[in-house]
Amino acid sequence: MGVRRWVERWPLYRQLTGTDPLGRGAAAKSARSLTLTARTDTADSVARSVCPYCAVGCGQRVYVADGQVTQIEGDPDSPISRGRLCPKGAASKSLVTSPLRQTTVRYRRPYGTEWEDLDLDTAMNMIADRVLAARDETWEDRDDEGRPLNRTLGISSLGGATLDNEENYLIKKLFTAMGALQIENQARI
Repeated sequence: MGVRRWVERWPLYRQLTGTDPLGRGAAAKSARSLTLTARTDTADSVARSVCPYCAVGCGQRVYVADGQVTQIEGDPDSPISRGRLCPKGAASKSLVTSPLRQTTVRYRRPYGTEWEDLDLDTAMNMIADRVLAARDETWEDRDDEGRPLNRTLGISSLGGATLDNEENYLIKKLFTAMGALQIENQARI
């Protein structure tokens, strides 16, 4: 008798013997599922964003509760994706909330075998020093015939798909002002 009672509570049994043969209504519900609420219902705020994975630029809604991202879904108001996300975009919450996400600057010294943590100011100063040193070492004022060059071949820029056209425009201006010639981006939005 106990086994029969358990089987009668089983959703598949209710689906096959009840009035819900497709399993879309009462047959699919359980005591636990009746207590569940959507993570979007408990959010304190919603921010609009753009998926960072490719150059399509699908709109996202980022739901936040207690200062933590609780859900990321497609933005139905986005003219690009109209609320749809690819599998990578739909899983982008893990990009922000994964316990494996790096939250510090990791640096491995030349010929080193171990990584070390650096504070952001130190890392930014190291990058700036190296860019300036490479520019100074490779700067060309004039060519062999005396024509002005005002360039460096020691630095370049390659922008990724997560940068939009406006960000790449500013990067282009910055690297051109520093004298770089090799400047490319992958922006399509």
